Amino acid sequence: MCHVMKSGMYIYFLFLGPSIGGSYGPYTQSQRLEIYDEKINILLKNGSAYRCFCTPQRLNLLRKEALKNRQVPRYDNRCNALTADQIKQKMEAGETYVVRFKLPEDVESFNDLVYGKTRHEIHTVEGDPVLIKSDKYPTYHFANVVDDHMMKITHVLRGMEWLTSTPKHLFLYKAFNWTPPTFAHLPLVMNKDGSKLSKRQGDIFVEKFKDSGYLPEALLNFITFCGSGYEDNKSIKDLNELVQQFCIDKVSTHSATLDMEQLDRINRSHICRNLTDDRQKHKLTTELAFAIQNKLGKRLSTHQRLNVNHDFVLKVLQLRKNHINKLQDLLEYEYLWIEPELSQDHFNNTSEITDEILSLVIKELESCEVFEQDELHQLLTSVASQIHNVKSGVFWKTLRLALSGKKEGPSVKEMLAILGKEESIKRLETAFNLLKPKDK
Repeated sequence: MCHVMKSGMYIYFLFLGPSIGGSYGPYTQSQRLEIYDEKINILLKNGSAYRCFCTPQRLNLLRKEALKNRQVPRYDNRCNALTADQIKQKMEAGETYVVRFKLPEDVESFNDLVYGKTRHEIHTVEGDPVLIKSDKYPTYHFANVVDDHMMKITHVLRGMEWLTSTPKHLFLYKAFNWTPPTFAHLPLVMNKDGSKLSKRQGDIFVEKFKDSGYLPEALLNFITFCGSGYEDNKSIKDLNELVQQFCIDKVSTHSATLDMEQLDRINRSHICRNLTDDRQKHKLTTELAFAIQNKLGKRLSTHQRLNVNHDFVLKVLQLRKNHINKLQDLLEYEYLWIEPELSQDHFNNTSEITDEILSLVIKELESCEVFEQDELHQLLTSVASQIHNVKSGVFWKTLRLALSGKKEGPSVKEMLAILGKEESIKRLETAFNLLKPKDK
């Protein structure tokens, strides 16, 4: 059962929909009104539905009276008793109406793939539901049944808040003499504080995550972390693995907690994973280069250039992959992409012999054959020990300022390794020329 469901749903979501098209369109509700009109007339003719002419004022009075008597507000099904002549008279008079479904009282239990055998006596808590509104648009209850049947949906997976409405939908399938799909109701996704996740929270829309720099595969994987349906829902998986390993039998009835703090870690793991695949590696590098150009390109002075060379961008990604959560995090390291514009003010609180420090380091780096972090750290530590009357912290601070224009950031050895020998020496020489006494 799990194999059939996962492959079927996977194909459906990949190839059908309003954006992509398919064999069961139109997919936009406003373009399906003729279909709904045709189907509602079937129910009107077979006696499963009726026109209701009750005004909003009357419905509001019913609601107030029920609340006054501490009862659940419900429609009293008054228009179900109208005769054919009364209905004809009201329609000829142009009275506004909705179409309601006659709820049967003989409720049958149904089997939900998650919650098991389920039964809800809906006729005891609500009146006959509206299927078609006065503007001729369908309600969800009607549209979802008609659309799912016509689009040949075999399995319906939706939030558990629709569990109590399922008998209503099954009645509709029966009224049409249609075979209903199999239903599975999924537990709700809750915020970490226990409140229900809502679309009214502006930061939970997919576009928000996309704009924030989260990878699509990471966001999808993140959702499985806070849900169920897997033997192991805490490991990093790509889409194919998620599809292959999903099993409806493993979905829990317990609400899931959305822990946003996990998303950064999951996204970082997917970045690291993608960097081991040639196609994904190229895609990440291209996306990062575009983001750099888009954010920093317009801020360049006439003397600056933007380094978005593919090999360099990939090098930065490889070296910083364990230190970032999103690609956009690398945009904060502007010194990587743009040579800093330095002034003597940058070095006010360093050393009186800053130029000598830089001169000595440049000399040592020029003769350095292995420009890797461990070798660079060993070389610079040796240089620092040769300079008297300069504290170690001042030494490293001087180099960091010369390379990046920043007082804080990655280690100097990492800066040098990322920038490379040629660019590192060039920046140190720029700082040296800025600081050296004019008589030298």
